[in-house]
Amino acid sequence: MKVLILSTGTGEGHNSAARAVKEQFDNHGICATLADALDFASGHAARYGRNLYIWSTVRARKVFAGAYKAGCAITSSRHKSPVYYANALYADRLYRYITENAYDTIVMPHLFPAEAVTYMRRKHHLQIASYFIATDYTCIPFTEETEMDYFFIPHEDLLEEFAGRGIPRQKLVPLGIPVSEKYMDMPSRQQCREKLGIKADQKCILVMTGSMGFGRVESLVARLAEGTGEDTLLYVMGGTNEKLKSSLRETYACVDRVRVLDFTERAQEYMAAADVLFTKPGGLTSTEAVAAGIPLVHTNPIPGCEDRNAAFFAARGMSLADKDEREIVRKGLGLLADESAREQMRLCQRRYGKPDAARKIYAFIVSRHHAASQGDDLS
Repeated sequence: MKVLILSTGTGEGHNSAARAVKEQFDNHGICATLADALDFASGHAARYGRNLYIWSTVRARKVFAGAYKAGCAITSSRHKSPVYYANALYADRLYRYITENAYDTIVMPHLFPAEAVTYMRRKHHLQIASYFIATDYTCIPFTEETEMDYFFIPHEDLLEEFAGRGIPRQKLVPLGIPVSEKYMDMPSRQQCREKLGIKADQKCILVMTGSMGFGRVESLVARLAEGTGEDTLLYVMGGTNEKLKSSLRETYACVDRVRVLDFTERAQEYMAAADVLFTKPGGLTSTEAVAAGIPLVHTNPIPGCEDRNAAFFAARGMSLADKDEREIVRKGLGLLADESAREQMRLCQRRYGKPDAARKIYAFIVSRHHAASQGDDLS
């Protein structure tokens, strides 16, 4: 078995899901290569695609919201979108890479490569096993125009939505969004607090902004700092947004309890130490938070799929959410002060969460591969 995992760098969530799946194959000694689909496009096209996404989400939220809404309106399982044709431009080069390296399985936690593989299946009659992983708690536009063998979706409560968009129900597998094994074996709260120098009588709020530092973080942090006292530490993960981090560090240079962090691979340690997490409602980060068992407050930076993520979690008691920042802070500080409410949220997270999704996705793919190699009917 030889597996190719295709993602792309338009946000760390897709890549984190890709790495979580690769981790499972690596742990079982199966060859799995992780590649960026846009690396097969021309340098200009790849840079343009990534930069347009970053600009639209960080600098122009209304543009992103409008594009998402338009995508929902024009997409269907019968007609191909401009997104499909854009990804078809590099599909021939990717096809040659797949065939020359004899991959027999492709896993895609991103729409872009799924569109390219769909083109290959139509033009080149590509016949290898193809799996799409949805990394949001909704069916994002254009998913239904892709032609995959199976679609891994976050939860069985979303079956009707995905099927209603034209994806065959028999191809939908509700196993969850894959997260790293490190979230299955979290360090203890006490260990992490001691490691970070957090005293026993201190409370700790963690603010996560995504890998690229999305959202109106400055005003959120200001409200949280104003609404808490000296007994509350406030950690802010600014991702790769250097301008944001520089601004926050300048503002809070004399406030020791507000600490701005660079991008880190140790996010799980800060999650384990914190009492409450404020985060953008990205599908992957939210799933990691549930796996970590941390009380969760969703901020509201990007319209579109993240609105739906927040609604899914809040409706099941797994998070608190609001479109108004003042209400977000009020609810979050109320959660910080109420241990019973935090424990109730953890119970809901355990009820609806799927922290072992990566293991189950791995097992499903391997079982289908073995069945196919023995000539069994996979339909």
